[in-house]
Amino acid sequence: MILRKTTRFGRYGLQNAVESVGSAALAKDDRMALQPLLIPILLWAVLLFGGFVFGKLWTDRTRRMPVWTRMASSLTLVAAAWWIYTLESTATVYTLPAALGMTFGFLCDLFMARLIRFSQHVLGGIGSFGIGHIFYVIGFLGTANLLRLTLSPIPVVIWWVIGAVGWWIAVWRGVTERTPMHMAALPYALLLSSTAGFATSMAVADARFIPLAVGAALFLLSDLLLAARLFRNVFFPLVDDVVWLTYGPAQMLIVFSSLSVLSALQ
Repeated sequence: MILRKTTRFGRYGLQNAVESVGSAALAKDDRMALQPLLIPILLWAVLLFGGFVFGKLWTDRTRRMPVWTRMASSLTLVAAAWWIYTLESTATVYTLPAALGMTFGFLCDLFMARLIRFSQHVLGGIGSFGIGHIFYVIGFLGTANLLRLTLSPIPVVIWWVIGAVGWWIAVWRGVTERTPMHMAALPYALLLSSTAGFATSMAVADARFIPLAVGAALFLLSDLLLAARLFRNVFFPLVDDVVWLTYGPAQMLIVFSSLSVLSALQ
């Protein structure tokens, strides 16, 4: 028997909110139960998309989003991940690794924005983000084991191929001067591909994890675009905003896939 302990929002609990997610029509009480979970989502959306809509175009035409709105949107999801972890004890096999992964992802954001003074800011970012994705994979596998999901290896292999091809296009192809960082980007790409692969395997086994698979896929897409920017100087108008407009939703979907885990445990 799985023991459940739910921290409540006033009269309404997170468990009630989760049970309402799969309903075709939500009763008034169910909608009220979901309201506390909408607060961080709305704040994140205002920061990320508001920064894009209302920000001023940078002189290099790579972005509109101010640095502070990007960092604040990411920090909002870190706080949301740890908040969800404290609310429900039955899903910590997912919520704890997700919160740790988000924390290291935010550390990566600080490195890449050069808000942490470190001469090898790209190396610091890759290292932090890689650790974060190791936590995500641990959470996915632990959740699959808890739910007794049978994970097919086929999606993982497919995503490894996609990641390797993406690395070759974004980082390796046609580059005349290659460094150890170009080579290190391959296992990094394969790690992110593993995240997408295991998430897709979970979605194949249980459709409630489709948002998780979409989020993991967006993570890989965002990072391949960022790699092309870093290693090949790829440019098109608002390229840095496109990176964040794929990366931000990826973060959000992984954090709030906690609801899918809780739903599966009902």
